[in-house]
Amino acid sequence: MRIHIMNLQDGDRLTADTFSEAGLHVLGQGTVIKSEDITLLMQHRVDYVDIEPREEEITEAEFFAAAAKFASGASTSTKEEPPEEEMKSQFIQTVHNYQSAFLEALTVGKFNATMVDDALQPMVEGLDEQKDVVHLLMMLERDDVNNYTHSIQVGLLSFYLANWLGYSQKESYQISRGGYLHDIGKCKVSHRIRNKMEPLTADEQLELQRHTIYGHDIIKSSMTDEATALVALQHHELEDGTGYPMQLKKDEIHPYTQIVSVADIYIGMRSGSHGSSNPNLINNLRDIYAMGFGKLNEKPVQALMQHLLPNFIGKQVLLSNGERGVIVMNNTSDIFKPLIKVESEQYRDLSKERTLAINELII
Repeated sequence: MRIHIMNLQDGDRLTADTFSEAGLHVLGQGTVIKSEDITLLMQHRVDYVDIEPREEEITEAEFFAAAAKFASGASTSTKEEPPEEEMKSQFIQTVHNYQSAFLEALTVGKFNATMVDDALQPMVEGLDEQKDVVHLLMMLERDDVNNYTHSIQVGLLSFYLANWLGYSQKESYQISRGGYLHDIGKCKVSHRIRNKMEPLTADEQLELQRHTIYGHDIIKSSMTDEATALVALQHHELEDGTGYPMQLKKDEIHPYTQIVSVADIYIGMRSGSHGSSNPNLINNLRDIYAMGFGKLNEKPVQALMQHLLPNFIGKQVLLSNGERGVIVMNNTSDIFKPLIKVESEQYRDLSKERTLAINELII
């Protein structure tokens, strides 16, 4: 019985080996399907598989409903996800909300905490841990990067990281809110310093660093959530004691902050504020991975690697030699050097062809 993967159910058994379009073996004959197997099939862009007949076959209406869901980009989760346009619209509304909170904190030293939750919570509730996070984050990247858009992206990624690390939904939301508000203290920093294109002077750098202290005080004045206030205070601390404002060491940094710091630096790299103006996603992850050995907490760093790298399978790339191709498999021996199928139907194993690199990931 041939069936679309969106109609697979836990317990279905494959009657034939399944291969990707690139010819890679994905699942073997006799595999009893679990939810993670469906995710794997989606990552390899497999549309149909052969299974043993069920006692009750699906109706045609059920098939087309599932196919429509697949075409819209929905995951295999039973929880509905908003379409991309709705997510983008929600993102823009949340940007406006953050701007209001930012300006309110600037003028009166505090913000309306209820208004923050009213804007952030619906967006977080629309997320699903099975979603292609690489696609989501790239979809929400904007040319007009500013403190508002950066903070929302950090909040969203912090939510995912918390989920992946096993935090409850309530705790994950609290961590997401910490990410959302981590830079609220920048409202007290001079607009001239925040937007200066040239290198900051020593005095200007010190003033910019005070945004952590300002943020802690603003959040303490606005809501009864010490953890969120600590995230704002500590998000530039590093585990080797070289961060600021208090040069804390690993055991002194709040667990929520350890998560938000990873999200903050990763999103900063993606926007170019931690590197080139045209950042390379693979290089971003490689840099974050290196920081997991002494600078950033290794647990959220590893969670980022484990959940973002599989999402690369099926993504189009532009190689340093000008070839275009598709990532068909990640190499376990070198996670940043995947196997690429190029347009000439050849394969490029970047773990062996060391002079080749991915210049651009295309969605």
